[in-house]
Amino acid sequence: MSIRVLLLSLLLFLFVQTAIAASVNINTADATALATLDGVGDAKAEAIIAYRNANGPFKSVEELANVKGIGKKLIELNRGKISVGTTAK
Repeated sequence: MSIRVLLLSLLLFLFVQTAIAASVNINTADATALATLDGVGDAKAEAIIAYRNANGPFKSVEELANVKGIGKKLIELNRGKISVGTTAK
């Protein structure tokens, strides 16, 4: 195997890893997508959606702390994985 093939393989692997680690938009994500976050299972995912439906789109990631069962520690654990997108202006 040539060095070129190895480098291309490495680049492809890194690209796929980046795509997998893409952020979850908490304003548009369904329960399945929300449940992919660390520390968020089905119940917390449904609580996030219920809060969003009752209060409108999240204006910031920190607003997640208003959802019952979601604390600052869970937000910090997932900070690089979550976004509010452009929905909440």
